[in-house]
Formats: sequence, C-alpha cells, structure tokens
Amino acid sequence: MPIYHTLGTIPPKRHTVFRKPDGELYAEELVSTEGFSSLYSLVYHCYPPTIVKELGEPYSVEPKIARAKHLKHTSLIGFNVQPEDDYLQSRKPVLVNQDLHISLAAPRNSMTDYFYKNSQADEVIFIHQGSGTLKTGFGNILFAYGDYLVVPRGTIYQLEFDGTDNRLFIIESFSPIRSPKRYRNQYGQLMEHSPYCERDIRRPQNLQTHDEHGDFKIRIKKQGLIYPYIYGTHPFDFIGWDGFHYPWAFSIHDFEPITGRLHQPPPVHQTFEGNNFVICSFVPRKYDYHPLAIPAPYNHSNVDSDEVLYYVDGDFMSRKHVVKGQITLHPGGIPHGPHPGLAEKSIGKEATQELAVMIDPFNPLMITEEALKIEDENYYKSWQ
Repeated sequence: MPIYHTLGTIPPKRHTVFRKPDGELYAEELVSTEGFSSLYSLVYHCYPPTIVKELGEPYSVEPKIARAKHLKHTSLIGFNVQPEDDYLQSRKPVLVNQDLHISLAAPRNSMTDYFYKNSQADEVIFIHQGSGTLKTGFGNILFAYGDYLVVPRGTIYQLEFDGTDNRLFIIESFSPIRSPKRYRNQYGQLMEHSPYCERDIRRPQNLQTHDEHGDFKIRIKKQGLIYPYIYGTHPFDFIGWDGFHYPWAFSIHDFEPITGRLHQPPPVHQTFEGNNFVICSFVPRKYDYHPLAIPAPYNHSNVDSDEVLYYVDGDFMSRKHVVKGQITLHPGGIPHGPHPGLAEKSIGKEATQELAVMIDPFNPLMITEEALKIEDENYYKSWQ
C-alpha cells in the first residue's frame, strides 16, 4: 500500500552525514523497485548490509509440474498437506504460472535459526490457522487468523508462531501487489466507495535495532533456487527508515462487502491485484434483496481466466461437501456453476457466513506434483 511511513531515527535530509554516538557513519541503503522509478524506502543500518562471510551451495525449490496443460475442474484438500517443522520445507507449491505461485504450508516451528528473503516476488501470506509475529528490520507486525501479510520482495523476515498448529495459504507474485486502481484517487488515497481504507492497514511497529556481529544465516530465494548466505551482522540492524516500501497486514475480517438487490459479480470482492491476476475476499454479508433474487451465483463461462477459490470457513451457497482449506480450480474454457439444487435452495436466504479467498489469473495455471498428492480426483463429476 503506498502510504508513507517511518520508524526509528533518521536524518533531516537524505544522503547526508548521519553518525552514531561514537562518530561512525550509519550505513544508508536505498531499497527501490523498478530501478529508481517506483516505490522505495531509505534504510539506515548500524553496519553496511553487504558483509557476507560465507555462501553455500544453492538448492532447488522449483515447482515440479505434473500437468502443464489441462481442462478439468480440480479440487485439492489443502489440510491434507502434512505439517513439517521447518517453515521453508513446509511450503508446497500447488498451482503455478509465469505470474504467480500458489502454495500451502503447515509449519510447526518458528524461524529461529535463519532468516528468509524472497528476492524476486512479493509474498501474500494468508493466515488460516495460527498467530504470531512477522519480524523484519522495518519493525514487527502481529498476525492472527484471517490476516493477509504482504511482504514486498527483498524484505528479510522471520515468522514467529505462538503455537505449532499453523496453516498458511501463500501467493508469490512476480509483480507488485497493489490495491485495485478503481479504489484509489489520483493521489493514491483509497476512495469512499472502497471496501477498506487506510485505517485498516497495519504497518510495522516496535522497531528493535539489533546491533550485533556474528554468523547470521539468510536463505535467499531467486529463480527457483534457495541460496544459503551467512552475513556477519544482524539483518535487523535498522536504526531508522522511511518510505513506501515495507511489509504490511490487512485482515479479511476488515473487508466491508459490497451488496445489491441482485447478485453482485466477483469484482466487488476484489481486494488486491498484481499483473495478470486479482485477489478477492468473500466475507459474511447480506444476500441480494430483490424479491425475486437468486443469491446463488449463476453458471459462468470463464472465457479468458482461471478461477481459484480457497475455502476458509463458514457455509458456501454454491458448493456441496466443502471443507476448510479446500482449493477449487475452475480452468478457463469450460463453464462452472452451483451444484445441483443449490440455486433453488438459495432463494429467500438473507445472509451468508462464508469466508474464502479467490484468485483469478489471466494466464492458465499449471498443476504440480505436490497438488496431485492432495487431489480429489472425482471433483469434476460433482455436478452430476
């Protein structure tokens, strides 16, 4: 979200002398996007962020594609992904294309012995189960059930969980994550008709400067590889920073639904966007109030986009036998719609308690080997 923010201590002017109490210079770093032409922050470190002590052998985390081309309604039972102790090992990519990767994760343990940086993608981490703290040099953000954590590329972070029962739905975007343009005025401010506003955005707080030397393990992801780095100083040695490029959080529970007399199309649920895809939030809301309204969604042919729904909680008017953590993929090129009898059943209902995350990508998604392990192979027959 393009909101100016600052924490800690910074000098009055950029690129000027800024000294520690002992007279040494703090190390200024520009963290910029799209070269020097888009969002950026200026960070002031206790030590230069360039002190590399060791570089290990990179290893691949590239998704293994099982179905590059397909035309089949697909369902994945996300909670069948087995928990693992390590955060990075727990991340299982299930649906991918050139614009984004969608993963599921069930990490038991906090990140305590290493830090992580995705150097090529913004990450949107949806918290389905669990709570804790997102720790970065920019400051900390508390998180809980229903939070979207938006971590821009290049941000070194740790996730500290309060317990061992954690379920995450992760989107890696190879373009910046933005609020929808139609919700913003010419100055970037969210407008009155937007389903959320700046008050709902939680920015980093409680900056803690780690003025430390040692061996600090950082796992850096780029082009499908993890590069193990060891730096000589703590990556969270920020004394202060300011700018527009930093992690932030938004709760799905703060999304205010847009309703109408007749069924509203999915764009009213849009929450974020990247290049060639959108992210939407389906939340509890009043149903359509025309006297002859059919609240259940109509049959729909997605001609030029796939549709992914991640079911979080509540009841779903258009689907039978939905479970928490289930993913449905309805590929572009064939229609989908409510299961038999549910359109009739929805007539007269006044509200829904559904909670879900939807992603509409405009380039086809490929299905990975990890996805096949949790596939409901008969889902495509569920309209019979």
